[in-house]
Amino acid sequence: MSTAPLDVATLEKLISAAVAAPSIHNTQPWRFRLDPDTLTLEIRAAQDRGLRHIDPSGRALHLSVGCAVFNLRLAVAHFGWAPVTRLLPRPGEPELLASVRLGGPARFTPSPELYEALWHRRSSRFPFSDRPLPAALRHELADAAHAEGALLSNPETGETDRLLRVTLEAERRNRADADRAAESRRWIREPDESALGIPPAAVGPQDYRDQVPMRDFGAHLHPSTLAARAFEKRPTLAVLSTPHDRRTDWLRAGQALQHVLLVATRHGVRASLLHQALEWPDLRDQLVRDPEDGRVHAQMVLRLGYGPQGPTSPRRTVAQTLDEDAFAAPPGTAAAVTG
Repeated sequence: MSTAPLDVATLEKLISAAVAAPSIHNTQPWRFRLDPDTLTLEIRAAQDRGLRHIDPSGRALHLSVGCAVFNLRLAVAHFGWAPVTRLLPRPGEPELLASVRLGGPARFTPSPELYEALWHRRSSRFPFSDRPLPAALRHELADAAHAEGALLSNPETGETDRLLRVTLEAERRNRADADRAAESRRWIREPDESALGIPPAAVGPQDYRDQVPMRDFGAHLHPSTLAARAFEKRPTLAVLSTPHDRRTDWLRAGQALQHVLLVATRHGVRASLLHQALEWPDLRDQLVRDPEDGRVHAQMVLRLGYGPQGPTSPRRTVAQTLDEDAFAAPPGTAAAVTG
């Protein structure tokens, strides 16, 4: 039997790791609370930061929280505890999306490189080179998704072209939809005390060939950011999917997505997320090879490649993220976990 202390500094590191996760439009739609009696970190949805027009079902919000859950699990294990994770732990509290309890000593320590990658992962909405990803790396990324209960498929050239066309149609619809376009514009902002949203410098250019349909986020309001450039001629795409389409599947997909992104980051591969088609039910159905196959549900389209690292987007502080009653014990005291 061993005992490991949880002090305020370690708790803050755990929360900071979780908050480093990506989220749709950098809305960071999560809140954390520590139950000091059970040493359980609860993750709740910040519904006020949901995207009513772009994400009415909350699917993307759940994916975002799933990414944070994976980072938290990774950090908990890094500090020596076994992360005991539950999804939707209390049905009577639908806003409580997940909990991670600091269990006994971890039976295995995750790769230090994977933990380090969570601090350096960034979305890159810039052109990549035409250098292909090695086959061994593609398999490693697929294994990372599979470890979290998801499937990562690598489409061939013809299928990639079809996916790009579907995404381009979604981007055109988004630009033409006044409510969705306005909602995206609201999340493009210079860094401020809210630490939310995407800085204009991180939006990236558009593809002048109109082949790689990057979301413009209303970037036409920032002409210096929107300058068109040539993107890669043969984009490398991957489709993340799950066998079911329930809230728990969305949370698992988020964990799989983050696992994939961290493995990619560890190998120097950049990534951007082409989410537009997932925002239109009819187009989302077209992201799988066989739309009649109800056993596969697309959750994300990733664009992967070698290129510049994207600029940082702000992250909220621990004080902004933890509920006010998160520290039930006197500040500075250590809680203990025994296992």
